[in-house]
Amino acid sequence: MRILLVEDDGEISAMLRSFLMTENYEVVAAFDGESACEKFFADAFDLVLLDLMLPGKSGMEVMGKIRESSTVPILILSAKDTDSDKTLGFGLGADDYITKPFSVTEVLARIKANIRRSTQYAAGASGQQPVLARGALTMDLNGYCVKKDGEEIELTAKEFEILKLLLQNPKKVYTKEQIYSLVWNDAYLGDENAVNVHISRLRTKIEDNPREPRYIVTVWGIGYKAGDF
Repeated sequence: MRILLVEDDGEISAMLRSFLMTENYEVVAAFDGESACEKFFADAFDLVLLDLMLPGKSGMEVMGKIRESSTVPILILSAKDTDSDKTLGFGLGADDYITKPFSVTEVLARIKANIRRSTQYAAGASGQQPVLARGALTMDLNGYCVKKDGEEIELTAKEFEILKLLLQNPKKVYTKEQIYSLVWNDAYLGDENAVNVHISRLRTKIEDNPREPRYIVTVWGIGYKAGDF
């Protein structure tokens, strides 16, 4: 597995690169936004570790550029830990957000989880799976493909898993805690931003009018459920 590590702090970059290489990852380091974009589009990577505070092109700009053509998992590394920073990061397409200071074992666990989900998403599930249909949406669980009115919609792995969870259980209302635990496969620590932003991004892709959603309905005070058709 190849990782693009974008971090302008030389000591942090060297520490992470050394640790991840002992875990059998191939790590390519970039120290500014321009070189990060150049290296990403010149080769293939399985995951990007991205600092937000970079010289020149910012981490947010780098992520926006990557998201124009790729759904590769992006893990943000940042000393910024406010809700607005996290919301902005998730809104631009981040899959995970790790605040500094962090432990290398935490970073490794997040990397493994995101690569595992991304690999499953790209390869498709094993065995025969049904095709879910709701309104104009069809969801091929075997091919990991979502279409609306016959046109394919490009979803990230987490967006796909959220939609799958809701459509497979159309009568059930899921709290944000339940969605986070089931999709992120991690303990919920009270941070609602990840779920809120992913739901918002998903709605912009599948709804006719995201402000009046029909496929993913908010149940006020509880959480979300699939809409009734």
